[in-house]
Amino acid sequence: MKIGILISGRGSNMVALVDAVKSGEIPDSEVVVVISDKAAAAGLEKARERGIETVVIGRNNRSRTEHDEDIVRELLSRGVELICLAGYMRLLSPDFIRAFPNKVVNIHPSLLPSFPGLNVQQQAIDHGVKISGCTVHFVDENLDAGPIILQKAVEVKDGDTAETLAARILEQEHGTYVEAVRQIVTGRVRIEGRRTFFDTPAETAVGKR
Repeated sequence: MKIGILISGRGSNMVALVDAVKSGEIPDSEVVVVISDKAAAAGLEKARERGIETVVIGRNNRSRTEHDEDIVRELLSRGVELICLAGYMRLLSPDFIRAFPNKVVNIHPSLLPSFPGLNVQQQAIDHGVKISGCTVHFVDENLDAGPIILQKAVEVKDGDTAETLAARILEQEHGTYVEAVRQIVTGRVRIEGRRTFFDTPAETAVGKR
């Protein structure tokens, strides 16, 4: 499976995915391109160090739809079959989602549907929750609302700040994202309505006959 990754910053989840593909932890797949909307994104150099092609597609005061058209074109030209958002900080347009139905995934640093959007760790602390975490989900046309694939819980400690909580959640994000993509690549993830299911290998084989 050909994978494209979109980033806007440091790209730590991108690195986790690329390294998992190269090690075979995510099997039968290849990261063919990393695309950023910011030329200064630190993740671009990390991708190049790993031999991954990088492309910068700046916003340049264009509309979201116009910007996404260029990204979709780059992805389609490389035969990308799965898009992973890894700290990509712009909402995707409906046209982008329609170009890759159920083929765009994201990781969000809360247990969705709680605390979508930005500043989620501070939201969690302000609400006094005792458990937060991260969520890997399919991306649809609504913010952080697509079908959930995997979640990982992280305790919110009494002395946590938004920064300390974010750091502990990030430690869990990498493995959770890798596992979710591994399940997708191996054909085990099935969507029914808003729910996802993991088929066993036997069930997957039966479904393909």
